[in-house]
Amino acid sequence: MNILAVEPFYSGSHKAFLKGLQENSSHNILPIKLDYKRWKWRMHGDSVKLAKMSSHVQENIDLLLVSSMTNLPAFLALTNPRFAHTPKVMMMHENQLTQPMPEGEKRDLTYCYINYVSMLAADKLLFTTKFHLNDLLEALPDFLDHFTDDENYSTVDQIREKSMVMYPGLNLSVFDQHPDTRQQNQRPVIVWNQRWQFDRNPSMFFKVLNRLNDIDLEFDLILAGDTQHRKPEEFERAWKRFGDQITHFGYVENVENYSRLLHSGDIVVSTATHEFFCVAIMEAIYCGCHPLVPNRLHYPELIPENLHKPLLHAPVLYDTEDDLFHNLKDLLTGMTKPLPKASLQNINKQLDWSRMIDRYDSLFSELKETKSLASF
Repeated sequence: MNILAVEPFYSGSHKAFLKGLQENSSHNILPIKLDYKRWKWRMHGDSVKLAKMSSHVQENIDLLLVSSMTNLPAFLALTNPRFAHTPKVMMMHENQLTQPMPEGEKRDLTYCYINYVSMLAADKLLFTTKFHLNDLLEALPDFLDHFTDDENYSTVDQIREKSMVMYPGLNLSVFDQHPDTRQQNQRPVIVWNQRWQFDRNPSMFFKVLNRLNDIDLEFDLILAGDTQHRKPEEFERAWKRFGDQITHFGYVENVENYSRLLHSGDIVVSTATHEFFCVAIMEAIYCGCHPLVPNRLHYPELIPENLHKPLLHAPVLYDTEDDLFHNLKDLLTGMTKPLPKASLQNINKQLDWSRMIDRYDSLFSELKETKSLASF
C-alpha cells in the first residue's frame, strides 16, 4: 500500500512522527516535506509547491496522509483529479483554534479557517489525545460565531464523527541502550527538556526553583529542550543564579547525548499552561525521571490513575504552584521517594512504535478498504 505523506512543517513532533512512521510501517510511506521556516506561509501558501512535488511521485497512491499544517482543500484542488477518490487522513498534531498566542499577539482567524476547512475535507482526523480532541470541539462553536451570515454548526458534528484519538508513536527503544547513571549524582538533578517558550510557562518553573534555593535546598539542573525560538528571559536569569548548579544548558542535537542526560536526571517537571502532547516529558519518564506534571491538559489521561497520587511514593500530578513547590521539596529532602523506573516505564512503553505501528497500519488498510467499497 502506497501512502503519500504531506508535511509542510517538517520539524519537532511533525518530523519525529513522520520519521517513525517511515521506519516502522509495513506500508510504503512516500513523504513530500518542507522545512519549518515561516510556518504561516507553509500553511497558507505552499500548497502550490507541495502539489508540484507530488507530481514527481510516480507510484499509484492508496492513501493520503497530511499533517494539520496542510491546506488540504488547496492541495486537492491543485492536484485534481489525482486524489479525488483517495482516502484522506489528517494527523492533528495541533490546531490553530486553541494554540496559545504570545502576549500582545492576536489570533489570525485565517489559519483557523484553513484548519477548519481542511478538517472538513479529510475523511479521518487523528488527534494526539482526548484532551486535544475535546479542546478543539469545544472551541469550534465560538469560532463559527465569527461568521454570522453562515453559522454552519452542523459541521461540528461532522468533524466529531470523523475524529478519533490516536496517540503518536514514540521512538522510546532508542533510549534502551544507555544505562542509568543517576545513582552517581551528588545532588538530585531536576530536568527541563521542553521547548523554551511561553506556553511551557518557564516563569513558574523558575519561581519554584528560586523558592527551593531560598531555603538552601541543594539540587542540580539540566536545562535542555528546543531553543530555536525566541528564548524567554527566565533562562538567562537562571544561568546567572544557578550557573554552578547547571550541568547542561541548551538544545541537544545528538540523541545519544540526550539519552545520557535523561538517564542522569532524577525529576522532570512540566509547568505547561497548554500543550496537545509532550513527547519530551514522555521520553524523560521512560528514562526513569520521576515526573511532576499539571493535573490538567492531557496528563491525567496519559498517567495511569493509580500513579496520580501513589501511596508509597511521591505524587505525579500537582494542582497549584504551591503543590509543585512542596512536592519538589519533599523529593529533594527524601521525605518522599520517586517511583521506580519499572513503574515509570509502564506509563508509556505501550507508545513505542514497535507497539503502535500495527494500530496505524491496520487503520490505514481499513480506510483504504472502506473507501474502495464506497466507490462501487
